[in-house]
Amino acid sequence: MKLRDVVIFSGARFEVPEGIQRIDHRATHGWQLRYGGTKLFSDFTPDGSGAARSLDKATRELLARIAKLPAPSKLQKGPSENKSSDLPVGISGPIVRTRHATGLRDCSFLVSVPRYGQTPRRRTVYIGTENTYTPEKYHAALARAIAIRQEAEEAYQRAATRAKRAAGRELRAARKTS
Repeated sequence: MKLRDVVIFSGARFEVPEGIQRIDHRATHGWQLRYGGTKLFSDFTPDGSGAARSLDKATRELLARIAKLPAPSKLQKGPSENKSSDLPVGISGPIVRTRHATGLRDCSFLVSVPRYGQTPRRRTVYIGTENTYTPEKYHAALARAIAIRQEAEEAYQRAATRAKRAAGRELRAARKTS
């Protein structure tokens, strides 16, 4: 898990895991956990002397949440406002191409397949040619495209959760040794 160096108002220096932010504002001093909701862990001191204890509590809560909650998804949930079609996120089309050999046009959907930690791939779902295109084939191809995208999103989420939990275990082990 990524750690960053944070210096608080009192000059104390801490290594803080991602998902925890420092809050120092007027009478509020503490660490805010931002994973599966937010929770503030107060220092209970105006001089920052309780910062180490509150960071430890926030880190323990972070590790508990990582162990039981799915990783936050960075995938887009809904279509962009400027998307002109009513197709779901990650599906474009229908795309019409002309075959060079025959000059016949065919139609397909383009599906963006996200992969955690890697660049996304594109899959093409064939609908038909201009001679074989029917509304039934369109809807069947759209259903296949939606299924491909949904499976990819689920695999992405599983891989993200697996990676986040592995990072949590590493942080837990590093905290035990120090």
